[in-house]
Amino acid sequence: MNIFITGSTGFIGSHLKEYLQNNYINYKLFTPSSKELDLADEKSVDKYILSNEIDIIIHLANRGGGRDTLDMKNVTEYNLKIFFNIAKHAKHVKKIISFGSGAEYGKHKPIVEAKEEEYFKEQPLDEYGFYKSVTSKYIEKCDNIVQLRIFGAYGEYENYRYKFISNAIVKNLLHLSIVINKNVYFDYIYIDDLVKMIDWFMHNESKENIYNVTTGKKIDLITLANYVNEVSDFRSEIRVLNDGLNNEYTSDNSRVLKEIGNFNFTSHQAAIRKMREYFKKNLEKLDTQTVRNDPFLKKIDHMWKGK
Repeated sequence: MNIFITGSTGFIGSHLKEYLQNNYINYKLFTPSSKELDLADEKSVDKYILSNEIDIIIHLANRGGGRDTLDMKNVTEYNLKIFFNIAKHAKHVKKIISFGSGAEYGKHKPIVEAKEEEYFKEQPLDEYGFYKSVTSKYIEKCDNIVQLRIFGAYGEYENYRYKFISNAIVKNLLHLSIVINKNVYFDYIYIDDLVKMIDWFMHNESKENIYNVTTGKKIDLITLANYVNEVSDFRSEIRVLNDGLNNEYTSDNSRVLKEIGNFNFTSHQAAIRKMREYFKKNLEKLDTQTVRNDPFLKKIDHMWKGK
């Protein structure tokens, strides 16, 4: 089977590529870099998909959505252009798997145990959430495109400079305080579990078009920081800069579990222990100065306020 993965050098794409290489040796993976294939060039995308006789497209490439991209311009235009350059080929392939975001529900308000259809209630105020919402509305009407909606995926290879869990682990390894701007409840899923869910959707026919691929269980940042301390031989001070809670960001995952069946999620403690070993092994290669300076800390405020 010929699998085309966009965004294969990103966090999720890197893990998915490794997983498929390790588990499906007969699959041929097509993972061009942005220099090898400009996804915004419609004719180039057409030629690539058709000439390589692609069976499944896993579309992970996009811009924005993080604290390091808050000032990025034309997020909606660029991301929709590359999405529709991919989506037009639904008739040429067996399946397209695209990825949504909890941001579709609008981060300017609490998102509490959100069900898939609830994103219709209100438009997101930020560009990234709006773009993802538009793709979901399109996919709702498609036959062979599925949208896997992610709320918070974490694991090795993520951007430890600002992604909370890996950032906390690296700070702990450096014997620094773990600083939280404001506590908040998230619905985090470990990357190993996420790629297994993607695997299921690659090889099974789903009944719906949109799924929350989440644990369905909320956890707050202070608890996660304590887990980092529990698996370490050093106890970092945990400092919270602002009282109260930020807008909750959690989902209902009953739809996906109804189809997949029993799914054994990795505990956060076990995942953090594995991640700590990875970052400890690679500590000398990391940009520890940025971790110490923590320039992205306060930018989290803007991610919850829309425009």
